[in-house]
Amino acid sequence: MAAFIKPSSGAKTSRRAFAPMADINITPMVDVMLVLLVIFIVTAPLLTSGVNVKLPQTTKTRSLPQDNKALTLYVEKNGNLTLNEAALTLDALSARLKAVREANADVRIYVKGDTDVPYGTMMQVMTEVTAAGITQVAFVTEPAKNTAKPRR
Repeated sequence: MAAFIKPSSGAKTSRRAFAPMADINITPMVDVMLVLLVIFIVTAPLLTSGVNVKLPQTTKTRSLPQDNKALTLYVEKNGNLTLNEAALTLDALSARLKAVREANADVRIYVKGDTDVPYGTMMQVMTEVTAAGITQVAFVTEPAKNTAKPRR
């Protein structure tokens, strides 16, 4: 800890002309904290990862059981497929799902399809999933926003 020595009141001829000052200089600490704050503000959005999918909204849904063994299949509006952070084509999806099914017969798949995905694309994806022999498939939606009609 550093100390600042300030001149005491009176003439400079006395032996005790300078007395130690016990105040702490907090300016460097504030500077370090502000730098850390800026670093955290900049890096926090980079820590989130995922696929940009706009999920459809439904009113009557129940929450899915949380399962660590479940796979998540993302279908983007441009037709790109992502299976647990790995980008796939429609042809490679069937082979990948068959390999997963052979390793784990009770595998579950949660399908997160964008609202703007054409119906035909979703049916092609579901055909590949069922052709791989996977029967536990669930579509993930978001709860509807508060647009409830008034009851009479």
